[in-house]
Amino acid sequence: MLTVGRIAARTGLSPKAVRLYESNGLIDPPERTAAGYRTYTDEAVPVLRFIRQAQALGLSLKEIKEILDLQRRGEQPCAHVTDLLDQHLADIDRRIADLQALRTTLQHARAQAEEAADRGENALVCHIIENTRSEP
Repeated sequence: MLTVGRIAARTGLSPKAVRLYESNGLIDPPERTAAGYRTYTDEAVPVLRFIRQAQALGLSLKEIKEILDLQRRGEQPCAHVTDLLDQHLADIDRRIADLQALRTTLQHARAQAEEAADRGENALVCHIIENTRSEP
C-alpha cells in the first residue's frame, strides 16, 4: 500500500494533484487507514502516469476523465483521443492566426506612431493608440 506522498513521488505528481484527481473521479477513491490516511495500490500508478502524460499533451481533466471512463467501460478510447487532439490543434492554429493578426496590427501602429512623431504631430494622450484602427 502506498501513501499519497509515496504514490505522488512514484508518478512525478504532487500529493495535492493526486487528491485532486481523486476528487474529480479520475482515479478510484483509495482505501483509508484507521487514522484516515489514504492508501493506494500499485494499480493506481499507471493511471496517474497516464493522467500526467495526457495533461502534458494539453488535455483537460474533463477530457482525461472522458478517456478513462471510455476505457473503464471496455471501449477503446484512441479514436476519441484523436478527435480531442485534432480539436486542440485547430484551437492552436486559431490562436496562432489571432496572434499573427495582432502582431501585424502592432507593427502597423508602431510604424504610424513613428511617422506621426517624425511629422511633429501632437496627440491628446498617445498617438500610437489614438491612430490605431481596431478590426471588428
